[in-house]
Amino acid sequence: MSAMSNNNWDRRSLFRAAAGLAAAGTLAACGGNNGRGGGSGSGKSLVQYFHAYGEAGTEQAIKRYAKAYRDADVSTQWITGSSFETKLFAALLTKNAPDVFEFHPQIQLVKSGQVADLTDIIEPVKDDFNAADIKSHTVDGKIYGVRMIDDPQFFFYRPSLFEKAKIEVPTTLDELIEAADKLTTSKVKGLFLGNDLTAIANPLIWSAGASTLDEKNQIAYHTEDVAEGLTKLRRLFTSGHLLLDAPADWWDPSAFTQGLNAIQWGGMWSMPAMQQALGDDIGIFPFPKIVDSGKPSVTMSGWSMFVNAKGENVDAAKEYVKWLWIDQKQYQEDWSLSYGFHIPPRTSLAQSATKLKSGLPAEAVKLATTHGHFDNIGWTQAMISAFSDVIANAVRKNTNPEAALDDCDKKVNRELTKLFG
Repeated sequence: MSAMSNNNWDRRSLFRAAAGLAAAGTLAACGGNNGRGGGSGSGKSLVQYFHAYGEAGTEQAIKRYAKAYRDADVSTQWITGSSFETKLFAALLTKNAPDVFEFHPQIQLVKSGQVADLTDIIEPVKDDFNAADIKSHTVDGKIYGVRMIDDPQFFFYRPSLFEKAKIEVPTTLDELIEAADKLTTSKVKGLFLGNDLTAIANPLIWSAGASTLDEKNQIAYHTEDVAEGLTKLRRLFTSGHLLLDAPADWWDPSAFTQGLNAIQWGGMWSMPAMQQALGDDIGIFPFPKIVDSGKPSVTMSGWSMFVNAKGENVDAAKEYVKWLWIDQKQYQEDWSLSYGFHIPPRTSLAQSATKLKSGLPAEAVKLATTHGHFDNIGWTQAMISAFSDVIANAVRKNTNPEAALDDCDKKVNRELTKLFG
């Protein structure tokens, strides 16, 4: 498994642009023929949108699955670059909109009638899906979207460097900051949290014992402990022990494998590339607790398949999604385990996956099970962007954390009013 390409936007990036359906403008260029000229066989044509995955072989795999489908001619738009969301949302406003597309569960897509209700195709196998994945795609009892992969995110570290520096695995944010200090040398930075630090926005909230939103869809992230976490991150940011402006961002393992840092926030998908480069000199641990009352956390990201409810081929698109992401277990297993390591959202596949049964992958599954936090469908693009601004302002620019959180509250409350009244 080769390292992920630097210039390809990775599937699990949390830096999702805040582009909304209404703000998106005209269709950006998304590559060649859109495949609507009618295919062989049934005469039905479907278009599916995927962003360009970093792992070698993924584009060929998706196209191979599509080619095996007999009931429609399915063409794939494989969208490179860092603006997948912008291109997707722009395309959804045009007659060239995709029939099927991958994204993350977002309630505004449901409220605007953009994504089709898939309850009828998922209900018969619902009990074989991770319950947290079903919950994160459910609105008013209806299920929108099929999860394709679950991707735990945590810290990777080099045990040999820990041994040399005589340090233990950190269990608190203070210990993590101290470890970064002791591991930093003239050639190696102690810690890499991503180039703009927003990759750890949600773990900062969870490890402080808070949540993004509560059960009533009200703000739950604005707590004294979250503010304290921001203050500690500011201290880390100014310490000189943090790797900033790496050639490849956090989701790519190359900064870690090339020895630019001793500890890196990353995803389970990177394990094969890391093991190829570093052998057994890799360990993992969750984002540590921010305060004594906090808890360690692991981000459970991933990608899901949606049907465009405003398309001309909704029924045919649903049939294709059912065929590929519900019926074809061999393809689902191939997608999860042949190009990087991911946890299949289907419990039966996750339990039978031999690659996840031992060593570091098994440890990752255990961390995910014990400390994992899944998508909240109510935490939208605009809210993600607003909290990313908190990181930018309080950590990078030294704005008072409470003032940064107050500003975020205004933006998030505007969104909550729009969505929930």
